Amino acid sequence: MTEGNNIPEGDAVRKEEVPTETPAEDNLPEGEKGEKGDSKVSVPEQTESPGAEQVDFVHPEGGWGWVVMLAAMWCNGSVFGIQNAFGILFLSLLKEFGSEDDEDLRFRTAWVGSLSMGMIFFCSPIVSVFTDILGCRITAVGGAAVGLVGLLASSFVKSLGPMYFTYGIVFACGCSFAYQPSLVILGHYFNKRLGLVNGIVTAGSSIFTITLPIVLSGLLKNVGLQYTMRILCILMFVLMLAGLTYKPLLLVKSRNTQTGSLCPPMSQLFNINIWRSLGYRIWAFGVPAALYGYFVPYVHLMKHVEERFGQDASKEVLLMCIGITSGVGRLIFGRVADYVHGVNKVYLQVASFLVIGVMSMMIPLCNIFGGLIAVCLLMGLFDGCFICIMAPIAFELVGAKDVSQAIGFLLGLMSVPMTVGPPIAGFLRDRLGSYDVAFYLAGIPPIFGGAVLCLIPWLEARRKKGEKEELSKEQDATQKMIEHEKTKGDTHSKNGESVV
Repeated sequence: MTEGNNIPEGDAVRKEEVPTETPAEDNLPEGEKGEKGDSKVSVPEQTESPGAEQVDFVHPEGGWGWVVMLAAMWCNGSVFGIQNAFGILFLSLLKEFGSEDDEDLRFRTAWVGSLSMGMIFFCSPIVSVFTDILGCRITAVGGAAVGLVGLLASSFVKSLGPMYFTYGIVFACGCSFAYQPSLVILGHYFNKRLGLVNGIVTAGSSIFTITLPIVLSGLLKNVGLQYTMRILCILMFVLMLAGLTYKPLLLVKSRNTQTGSLCPPMSQLFNINIWRSLGYRIWAFGVPAALYGYFVPYVHLMKHVEERFGQDASKEVLLMCIGITSGVGRLIFGRVADYVHGVNKVYLQVASFLVIGVMSMMIPLCNIFGGLIAVCLLMGLFDGCFICIMAPIAFELVGAKDVSQAIGFLLGLMSVPMTVGPPIAGFLRDRLGSYDVAFYLAGIPPIFGGAVLCLIPWLEARRKKGEKEELSKEQDATQKMIEHEKTKGDTHSKNGESVV
């Protein structure tokens, strides 16, 4: 049975086979039909039967949608809250599985968090396909269940090797499958308020990033790493329940009409049209290029603070600062983006990458804890800018029709730099004895990526200018043809008059 359809498949087939009489209203003139026969259906069927009439869908703009919004907010918070707080778990992993004789300890331990974050993005294109086929509810609940199993299995692990699989792959894949449907389902319930709802939902990660570091520090100190992970499983269990609220409303074509299979046509699954845009190709290269150092502070900043300022330093405050200003940045720059027209929104992302890069380089230069707080506040503010501006830029580059896959492919490409950055930083720390060089190098990719993105507005303006010139030439040619035909017609009419 297709999700969200109240009619069993067998009944649906029988309904298609039995001919139905045409209602009397259908025989009325068009004007009378509009007055007497109009009826709006707020929840259309999810599967489309041949010959079925299309009805205008009306977004509820509330109602059960508020429950869905809260569920999506929990999803965003629990998934990325745990990921952003990995720096706290990183310290515990070093103590739990490390030894003083291991020269590559930080390098190997950083792979746990890097794999986890990278897999969330790597699975994004795949998750979009599953969401199209199975629906938001099944995909989200199944993903949360897989994440729960991965996190629970991680609590029984006694070495780093299995942790790569249980936490870095299984848990992360489950999070990815739970996360993406939470964004898709919002479009079923909201249209006019979608911007506001998206802002509230994405603020969930900021709230969890603020609170989880303190909670995790207390749990790790009192009950240890294994029991802390088991307690975190509660978040994933609640996430499973949250996924059950994703009742689909919009029409979803779940079958291939040509073959009758559940899988949509390949042209729908993998849209190559988005790659024809030069601006999108540059964006899809520039953003991942900028992210090689992006996740480094989230993983290694806690250990750097411990080495620089001692174990008693309130290192959790730094993650709280990033979380607070990231939420503020999403609200501020999301609103600012509404006043920036066209692809010029890219300049906001350029500014965010430049600031993040410079702030990463400033981390080793901070010899007082207050300086680090200021750096983290600025970094979080522009991190919020980078995140909230991604969807609007995608809309400008490829249009609303292709934006879903455009974002999905971009997230997939982002998985590589998000994965390899922190282990490289850990390797440099193991070899050089400090994190200074690692943070200096982490600031270079964002600056480089931001410089590359500066090309997009110029290229898009050039493309539009060329299109206008082509259109102008076509209009001139058409005008000349019309004038030529008119001249010929006048000549024929004059010849006819002279003959008479």
